Amino acid sequence: MSQEPTHKWDCEKVVEWLTDKGYSKYATRFFVNKIDGKALLLLTETDLKTPPLSIEILGDVKRLYLDIRQLKLDSQTVLIEHGFDPQSLLYFSKGFSNMIAHSYSNHRIEDQIVNFRYQSLDGMESEYLHPQSSRSSEDGQATTLQPELWKSLIALGYCFVVTWITAFVMVIVHDRVPDMKKYPPLPDIFLDNVPHIPWAFHMCEWTGTVLLLIWLCVLLVHKHRFILLRRFFALSGTVFLLRCITMLITSLSVPGTHLDCNPRPSIGDGEFDIFQKMRAAYHIWKGAGMSIQGVRTCGDYMFSGHTVALTMLNFFITEYSPRDIYLLHTFSWLLNMFGIFFILSGHEHYSIDVFIAFYITSRLFLYYHTLANNQSLMQRDTGRTRIWFPLFSFFESGVDGIVPNEYESPVVILEKLFCFLKETLKRIVFIFIANLSLKPGSVSSVPTNNISRRHKRKTQ
Repeated sequence: MSQEPTHKWDCEKVVEWLTDKGYSKYATRFFVNKIDGKALLLLTETDLKTPPLSIEILGDVKRLYLDIRQLKLDSQTVLIEHGFDPQSLLYFSKGFSNMIAHSYSNHRIEDQIVNFRYQSLDGMESEYLHPQSSRSSEDGQATTLQPELWKSLIALGYCFVVTWITAFVMVIVHDRVPDMKKYPPLPDIFLDNVPHIPWAFHMCEWTGTVLLLIWLCVLLVHKHRFILLRRFFALSGTVFLLRCITMLITSLSVPGTHLDCNPRPSIGDGEFDIFQKMRAAYHIWKGAGMSIQGVRTCGDYMFSGHTVALTMLNFFITEYSPRDIYLLHTFSWLLNMFGIFFILSGHEHYSIDVFIAFYITSRLFLYYHTLANNQSLMQRDTGRTRIWFPLFSFFESGVDGIVPNEYESPVVILEKLFCFLKETLKRIVFIFIANLSLKPGSVSSVPTNNISRRHKRKTQ
């Protein structure tokens, strides 16, 4: 072919290039749609698959797009020399290349191109800087989403351990709660002006129960439920771990005189006392720290665990439910706000406890999803992410973009469950039969029969 720059090719040159590359059967489509050199360099994979080009063979789409990207890369030097931006093909001026040459006067123009190769070229940044990571689609949606059930189980285990630690810490802080006579409730604008409502804290927990039921319904029909589960467990566990630290460091005075917050009597020392604390922690853990389950604790202030649960459930419901169900989102936010109001009306926490809990929970949720939905941010700060968000780096390693809100009908869910149980049963039967065949009697009988047959043949 002619050595004419690619951006100056006419439609006939594009047809010639396609023929040389082995795509002659698509040459007519490119010619009819007047694809010249500039248009060829601007084509994306979506352009190739959708009308009017409509290439239906996926392998041809991938190979042709790869050749176009290689052509873009090979043409960058010439484009810069002619004053074009290699990414957008916008013409600035021939002084554009002079500006680059002036900035890197000690390097050849070929070396300067490396700077552009580390820029985003149709989403190729991750392929140059992070070849091990997969690309997201052009609209930011994830392209490969594996359930990775084992990661969800690890996240569940992490949340399980953290909640147990939280329950044990709640026992400790209850036993060291300040004396109400010596340390009266701290001044609080809301608590000092709103009378105590005895049933309010129970209402807060029933509000959280409704949110939990809604969240379980969303999980049930969401196609990527295991990704959602591990995100929920990871975030919830992390927030409650932070709560353990804050309430263990500082013990605040009881927010209301109606609370019976006397320390538990210490029956013995050493191992027996630890055993009593473990029993009390199990009682708290079993009842999920809820008063409607008969759990009453004091000293676990600094930020509210009930507010954490309400806010986390609200954010996950609004994030992963259909965008057009505004009534559900409004209802979820109302439950969140009313639950917070009930916490304060029950005088179970200070106002600062509720504010800090809402702020930390919402910020952590938003930071986590911002990194998960924007792969370029995560890849640019890989080292920092691994240090400050080690769980994030582990759980999100297989997700390369925004998790789409796709849903399945209950029939499909039952079919998948049936197939899973069927495959599991087959494996169990296979393992059982394999174990039977490996018994000493069955193993020894086969070689013996074979030896006897060979002996008879030799004698004959």
